[in-house]
Amino acid sequence: MPPHSIIPTFARSTKSAKQTVSRSSPWNMWRALRSVTDSISGRLKIVDFGLARRADPLMAGATTMASIVPAGVAAGTPYAMSPEQVRSESTDARTDIWALGVLLYEIASGAKPFDGQTAPELFSSILRDSPAALPEATPVGLRAVIERCLEKSPERRYQDAGAVGAALEAIRAGADPFTAVRYHLGRRRWLAGVVSVAAVAVLAVALNVGGVRSRYFERRPERAIRLAVLPFQNLTGDPDQEYFSDGLTEEMITQLGRLHPDRLSVIARTSSSRYKKREAPINQIGRELGVDYIMEGSARREGNRIRISATLIQVRDQTQRWSDSFERELSGILSLQNDVARGVASSLALTLLPHEQSRLAAARPVNAEAYEAYLKGLAFQDNLTPSNMANALKYFELARDKDPEYASAYAGIAGVWIARQQTGNAVRSEAEPRLKAAIKKALQLDDTLADAHLRLAEQYAWTDWNWSAADREFRRAIELNPNQALTRSTYADFLTIMKRPDEAIAQIKRAMELDPVSTQTQAFYGRVLMFTRRYDESITQYRATLKGTPDQQVAIGNIRVVLHVSGRYDEALAADRAWAAANKNRGGSDVAEALARGYEEAGYQGAMRRAAEVVARRNTDPFLVAQFYVRAGEKELALDWLEKGFQSHATNVAYLNVNPLWDLVRDHPRFKALIREMNPPA
Repeated sequence: MPPHSIIPTFARSTKSAKQTVSRSSPWNMWRALRSVTDSISGRLKIVDFGLARRADPLMAGATTMASIVPAGVAAGTPYAMSPEQVRSESTDARTDIWALGVLLYEIASGAKPFDGQTAPELFSSILRDSPAALPEATPVGLRAVIERCLEKSPERRYQDAGAVGAALEAIRAGADPFTAVRYHLGRRRWLAGVVSVAAVAVLAVALNVGGVRSRYFERRPERAIRLAVLPFQNLTGDPDQEYFSDGLTEEMITQLGRLHPDRLSVIARTSSSRYKKREAPINQIGRELGVDYIMEGSARREGNRIRISATLIQVRDQTQRWSDSFERELSGILSLQNDVARGVASSLALTLLPHEQSRLAAARPVNAEAYEAYLKGLAFQDNLTPSNMANALKYFELARDKDPEYASAYAGIAGVWIARQQTGNAVRSEAEPRLKAAIKKALQLDDTLADAHLRLAEQYAWTDWNWSAADREFRRAIELNPNQALTRSTYADFLTIMKRPDEAIAQIKRAMELDPVSTQTQAFYGRVLMFTRRYDESITQYRATLKGTPDQQVAIGNIRVVLHVSGRYDEALAADRAWAAANKNRGGSDVAEALARGYEEAGYQGAMRRAAEVVARRNTDPFLVAQFYVRAGEKELALDWLEKGFQSHATNVAYLNVNPLWDLVRDHPRFKALIREMNPPA
C-alpha cells in the first residue's frame, strides 16, 4: 500500500476503533486494536501489554501478572521502568505514561533514553540522568510530548493516556499539542486514548517515520555474538611453559571461531593477548574489545596430563554463564578443546549444525611432543622477522617429525616458506618446492583445515598467478573459518590485485574487527589503501603500525613506496634508512652506506641508484633492485631487473598492475608485455 493511500485508511480505522472501544470490554479493545493494525499491510502485532496495576471492574477476578507480583517489589522490563518502579514505590497509570515515553523516544531516535552496562548502572541513570537530546529532525510538538512523558516526578507527567492521545492527535492534525482537548478521566476515554496512541504508533510504522519500521519490524539477520578469549593463565609456575598456555589460547580461538560462524564472532589472539596480565575489570575489557562475552581460563600441566578450567562471562552484567574443568592426557587435548567448545555453544544457546557436531566428535589423538612443538612454533609466527621465521620453522618441522600425520604442522611449515618468499628472505627456487609439498600433505591429511586452504590460495596467487584458483581457495578458507583475521586480510590484499577495491576494503575492515591490534592486519590495511591510491590514509596507517612495531616487515617495506609516489622524497629516504637498519642480515648495512654516499653525490635519485647497485651485486632479489632503479628514474634498468624478477616469479611481481610505483613505466611496451603474460584482471 503506497504511503499516500495509508492515511485515509488509517483515519477510518481509528474512527472505527474508537467506536468499538466505546462499548468497553477487553474483547472490544482487542478488536479495536486489530481494526487499526490489520488495516495496514505487514500486520503489526502487539505482543506485550507490559505489567500494570489497575483497579477496574472489567478485570475483576482475572489473574494477571501484576496480581502475582507483590506490592513494593520492582517488576518490569528494566530499561522501561519508571523512577518510582526502580525505587519499589507504589505505581499507577502514570508509570505506564513513562513506559510510553520510552517507546516514543525509541521511535523518534532509534535508541533507548537510558542505558547502562549493568542493571545498577541502568537504574542509576533512570533516577538521575536526563535522556540524551532527540535528533534535530524530531518535530517540536512530539519532542515536548516525549519530554513530558519522561518527567522524573509522576505529578509532572501526563496524568492519563487519554491526555497523551489527545496531544498526539493534535500533532497529527497540525495543531499545538498543548491546546488539545483534555479528555475526561473516565474509563472509556482512557481506553480511547490508548487506541489513539496505538494508532499513531501504527502510522509511524507504516510510513517508516525515522526508519522505525526498518529498525523494529522488518526481518533482519541476527547480530553475531562477539566473544573474546583471554590468554589462559599458566598455573605451572614455570615461565618456560608460557608458550603452552598461549598456544592453547590460540587453539581454543580457532575451535570457537569454527563453532557457529553465522552467530559467533571470535576476536583473534593478537588482540586479546594484551590482557595477558590483566588488571582491567571485565566490563572495561569488553568495551575496549567490543565484545558481548569473555572466556577466561587456566591451564596446569603435569607431565603428560593437562587440566584446563574455563569460565564464560557476560560482559553486560559480569555474570558467569558457564564454567567447567577438564582433565586429559595430553594426547587427548583436541577432544578436550572440543568439550570446551560444546560447553560454550550450549551456554550461548547455539544450535550446532550436523557437520559441526560431527567435527567436534571426531578429534584424533595427537602425539604429545608433536603438539608441544607445534605450540612453540605458533609462538614465533606473529611477527615475520627472519629469526622468528627460523624458529617457527624449526618447531613446525619438529612437530611433523614427531607426528607425520599432524596436518597443522605441515600447514605451519608452508606458512613459514610463503612468508620467507614474500619478505625476500628466500628465493622461489628454494621456497616453492617446500611450500607446495607441505600444502599438498596437509590437505591430504585434513581437507577441512582452513590454514591449509589459505596457504594454497597464497601459492596460487603469489607464486603461480592462477587468479581464479586463488580466489576459490580464499573463499574456501573463509568458509571453513570465517573468524580467522589473517585469511581475510590476505584475501583483501589479493582483491586489490584483482581490482575489486570495495570487496578488498570490506575484507580488511572485517579482519580489523576480528583482530583490532594486530600489526600485520594494520599493515595489510595500509597496503590496501596504497593500492587503491588513498596515499595520505595509507601513510597514516603505516606510521601507526610502525609506532607499535618498528620492524613490522610489510609496513616498513611499503611506507617507502607510498612516500615516494606522494612526492615526499626526504621522508621516503628516511624510511629507506629505517628499512635498512631493520634488515641488517639482508645487507641492510651496505644499503645504508650506499644511500648516504649516493645522496651526497646526486641527492635523492643518486641515493636510489647507489642502493640499487649494492642490492644488484648480491643478485638475490631482482624485484628490490628494480624498485630502487625505478625510484631513481632509471626506466630501462628498472625494466631489466623487473623482467628478471618476472622470470623467477618474485612474490611482489603479482602487484605490478596495481602498485603505483610502476606508473613511471606503465605505458612502456616492455612493461605492457609483462602485464599481458601475467594476465591479471583488466
